Amino acid sequence: MADTVDPTASLLSLLNLSPADGAQTDEDIFVGQSQQEPRKRVFGGQVLGQSLVAAALTVEPGRLMHSMHGYFLRPGDTDIPITFGVQRLRDGRSFSARRTHAYQNGAPILSMISSFQEPGEGLDHQVEMPDGVPEPESLPTTAELLQGIDHPVAKAWSHERPMDIRHVEKPVYFEAGPEKVARNAVWMKTFGPMPDDQNLHRAALAYASDYTLLESVLRRHGLAWSARGMSVASLDHAMWWHRPLRVDDWLLYVQESPSASGARGLASGRIFNRAGELVATVAQEGMIRIPEQP
Repeated sequence: MADTVDPTASLLSLLNLSPADGAQTDEDIFVGQSQQEPRKRVFGGQVLGQSLVAAALTVEPGRLMHSMHGYFLRPGDTDIPITFGVQRLRDGRSFSARRTHAYQNGAPILSMISSFQEPGEGLDHQVEMPDGVPEPESLPTTAELLQGIDHPVAKAWSHERPMDIRHVEKPVYFEAGPEKVARNAVWMKTFGPMPDDQNLHRAALAYASDYTLLESVLRRHGLAWSARGMSVASLDHAMWWHRPLRVDDWLLYVQESPSASGARGLASGRIFNRAGELVATVAQEGMIRIPEQP
C-alpha cells in the first residue's frame, strides 16, 4: 500500500469526467475511469456520483441537483472506462431534468433520472437530528478498527476509500453485533478539502451514501458483511438534497430498514450536518441472498 495516495484527490479524479472525442448522438457524452476494487466490480456509489456530475455538466450554472432516482442494471468492470450519455429531457423556468445512462461494452450498467433546480424560497421544516450521538473525533477510524487484518477487502476499506467513515455502533465488517436492530449510523467526510462547487459536493455525497446503507438490514438479522456465502448488491437508489452541504465537514448518516422480504432489503437514510440541519435523504433497495441453513 502506498502511503502517498491522497484519497480526496482520488475522489476528485473519479468525478472529473472528460468529453468523448468526436462522439455525436442525441446525448451529451462523457467518459470516466474507475477506482480499483478487490473484486474488480465497480462500486455503485462511484457510478452514481459520476452520473450526477455528467448530468450537471449539461445544466445551466446555478441550478443545483435536488433529486435522483437510479437503477443498477449490470455489474461494472473496474478495468473498462465508463461512458456516460446524458439526455436533456427538459429545461423549464426553474427546473431541469436529465436522464443519464452509464455504459460499458455498449450496455447500460446504470440508468438514472435527476432533477436540478434554481434555488428559491418557500416553506421550511425538518425532522430533528438524533440526540446523544458521540462526536466523530471520539470514534475510531476504519483503519484503526481493521488494523492487522491481512485481507484485500480489509485493506481497501481501511485505506482506499475516499471518505473517513466512523461507525457510531460497533461495525459489522467481520462480526455481527450483539443486538438485532434495524438501524445503523455513521459519521463521514472526505479526508481533505473539496472545491467550492455545490453540485460536486452533492455528487460526492451520493457516492458516499452507498457505502453503509444496507448495514441496517444486515444488523436486523445478525449478519456481517463477511458472512460466508452471502451475496449483496444494490438494486436501486434514490436521493433528495434539501439544503446546502459540504462533504469535507462531518455529516451524520442515520439509517434504518423498514422491511426485508423476497431476497430484498429496503433501507432509508437521513443525513445531517454537524449543526443539526437535514441536508439529504436517501432510500435504497438491495438484493440480499444468504445460503440456506442446514
